[in-house]
Amino acid sequence: MIYVHVPFCKSFCTYCGFYSEVCRQPSQMEECIANICREAALRRDEMAASADMDTLYIGGGTPSVLPLSLFSRLVRALPPGPYGEFTVEVNPEDIVEKGVSYVRELLDLGVGRISMGVQSFDDGILRWMNRRHDADRARKAFRILREAGVGNISIDLIFGLSHLSDELWEKTVDEALELAPEHISCYQLSVEEGSALEKLIADGRYREASEEQCRRQYDLLCRKLAAAGFRHYEVSNFARPGFEARHNSAYWRRVPYVGLGPGAHSLLPGGRIRRWNADTVPVYTATEEHLTDEDIRVEALMLALRTDRGIAGADLARLADPAAVERLRSAGAIVPVAERSSIPGDRYRIPEDHFFVSDEIIRELL
Repeated sequence: MIYVHVPFCKSFCTYCGFYSEVCRQPSQMEECIANICREAALRRDEMAASADMDTLYIGGGTPSVLPLSLFSRLVRALPPGPYGEFTVEVNPEDIVEKGVSYVRELLDLGVGRISMGVQSFDDGILRWMNRRHDADRARKAFRILREAGVGNISIDLIFGLSHLSDELWEKTVDEALELAPEHISCYQLSVEEGSALEKLIADGRYREASEEQCRRQYDLLCRKLAAAGFRHYEVSNFARPGFEARHNSAYWRRVPYVGLGPGAHSLLPGGRIRRWNADTVPVYTATEEHLTDEDIRVEALMLALRTDRGIAGADLARLADPAAVERLRSAGAIVPVAERSSIPGDRYRIPEDHFFVSDEIIRELL
């Protein structure tokens, strides 16, 4: 697994806490990509050491702001593949501006999956989020991706805004389904440190949505996507069967990965050392931490129970508090995984109707 962080955006979204910079000079972007390429060369043996390096994910930031020449240079600095899954994050506005030919160039470079940040199909909500696109441009961008030949498209949506009514949220989900993407990632609005949203709340200019409103909107999402044939394979992720994100699914299994670029994280082989790069452009340095047995226990339990494949019975017995397991099983908050060929063996999961409170369930198990 390889993740590359492209830390550039044309503007900052209200809710975003990921590391990014507004690029003022083309030379800044060029120097940063050159440094990522140098890092890739230095870590080539590390990338080649694992048989699990079959996915590549280029995220950000907004990778689609890169000129195609820089994007191509970045891809060619990485192991050549072919990758079982090669995902790139894009902004709808960039796709509309650059058109079908740009998308086809991405496909020629090996990209097979596009993750597009739509977030909403309501122009008022999009303006509040400080998104660059409007609803019409989001729909147009999706059509361009299809016209160019992209057969695996994921779109992101956000719910749980205090000014997002249940009716408007239902309309948003319906519009997403009309596009017929292969994958939908849907996140409840959260307050990230350093985001504009954090300041809005501190200044009293935004009031967070109630837990009841967020629960209603999450339940509506689950019902609608289940009826449309999506598999709810992780708390925030839904896919048509066969289109589950391989890269992200490997994160949830604690598969080692290499993160390149400023702000990127890595999990080294063995799963006991995490490395992360500093949030600085264009030059950055790396820091390491050695995970304790307790760190690994918490991660393994938390990540597994966010998914519909759950956790092996033996691992649940080994990692979780036995008394809590019995209480939660009696309450129906931990259940056996239904038999299906892709998820064999004695396994347990949090059922979908308890996914919304999964954090509380996991805390009790710990």
